[in-house]
Amino acid sequence: MAAFEKFNFKTLDEIRDKIEELGVKVNLSTDLSPLARPVKIANMTAPNAMAILPMEGCDSEPDGSPSELVKRRYKRFASGGAGLIWFEACAVVPEGKANPLQMSLNKANARAFAELVKNTDLWAAEAMGRSHKPVKILQLTHSGRYCRPVDAPAPLVPQHDPLLDPRVGLAPDAPVVTDAYLDGLIEKYVEVALLAREVGFDGVDIKACHRYLVSELLASHTREGKYGGSFENRTRFLLETIKAVRQAVGDDYIIACRFNVFDAHPYPYGFGVSKDDCWVPDLTEPLALVKLLVANGVDLLSNSAGNPYYRFPQVTRPLDTPIIGGEVPDEHPLESVARLFEFTRLIQKTAGDVPVIGNGYSWLRQFLPYTGAANLADGSCTMVGLGRQAFAYPDAPKDILTKGEMDPKKSCIACSKCTQIMRDHGRTGCVIRDAEVYLPLYNEARSNAEKSGH
Repeated sequence: MAAFEKFNFKTLDEIRDKIEELGVKVNLSTDLSPLARPVKIANMTAPNAMAILPMEGCDSEPDGSPSELVKRRYKRFASGGAGLIWFEACAVVPEGKANPLQMSLNKANARAFAELVKNTDLWAAEAMGRSHKPVKILQLTHSGRYCRPVDAPAPLVPQHDPLLDPRVGLAPDAPVVTDAYLDGLIEKYVEVALLAREVGFDGVDIKACHRYLVSELLASHTREGKYGGSFENRTRFLLETIKAVRQAVGDDYIIACRFNVFDAHPYPYGFGVSKDDCWVPDLTEPLALVKLLVANGVDLLSNSAGNPYYRFPQVTRPLDTPIIGGEVPDEHPLESVARLFEFTRLIQKTAGDVPVIGNGYSWLRQFLPYTGAANLADGSCTMVGLGRQAFAYPDAPKDILTKGEMDPKKSCIACSKCTQIMRDHGRTGCVIRDAEVYLPLYNEARSNAEKSGH
């Protein structure tokens, strides 16, 4: 590992020199045409190879329906020109919410979601032309260990973890979710998937990343019963949910999966890690899972890693500045970026023709297009995903397509303030580039957190 450094590059040559100095596999290309090419996803075609990753705002209405802030966010995403918009985490049951204002689609608010989906297409066409229609995926989730449906943690865990249990106030003898609960939860995913199709989404994602319920099930080596222990058992819930959703929605609807490749968490509590060292990836099981996902009809994949609620945020999101009280990484951010890129390469190779959306690009700021184009050109991924960058710079795809570059003055600066708002239980967005809206919300959440002693 090289010494940590903040982003300080002014030119493409400067970042190229640092890449060569570190010896990391981060490729660059000045031919940006791959970013503009259409992408076939099952029976749909995304108008270009740039995607907005699921960026949660923690700001829906109490019933889970889109608030004015939610509508504003998706108008910005739709007008920004991306070929695919992956809508944020949508809780499939009330007790599975990560925060009281998490998005949640149900029969009572379906009309409000239908209006949001319709308007997303209208906003995109108005900004990009009538032929531009982004693919729209809704992420379905259960927050598991990180459930907080009211203003207090209410964890629902598939296994005990001596490192994570104390952080959510979970006693060592607290009950874990039963097999019967998980059996019944599959039908809840099906119900919301059917509603998602009814209101106009082009597909759903069965979320299995960032140590939420399905992600932790993949690592439930210590769990007893049919959902724990063996690889077959630990993947059972995810695969059975995908099969049930597929049977319900039919073959002409996209099923996606955004999943953790590498938890960076000690065995036997982590997925994709060496038994001897949690910092050494062992992708034997994650790549075997990719084959099973493809075999069971998953149409779209996106990889992530790590646990944003615990340590090592660079595993998930390479950064310049950690959250308050967080650790400065023990590696250069380009090493963090290269790790995520390599995971995507291996997944894309394993997935074959199934498109894979890569992540880890936001730290690169205005140089994002050059790495993204290079990864597309050599088959390392099928689409380039924008996460925090989309909060800061939602029209980055449009600028890349029409101007051939990104504006450094509009780019994400990897300051972690959007994450800080979430940790402070506020409504989140970009505090720097969208300050008029989110600086007051940041200050409000910080003040509340300080008053409560956090």
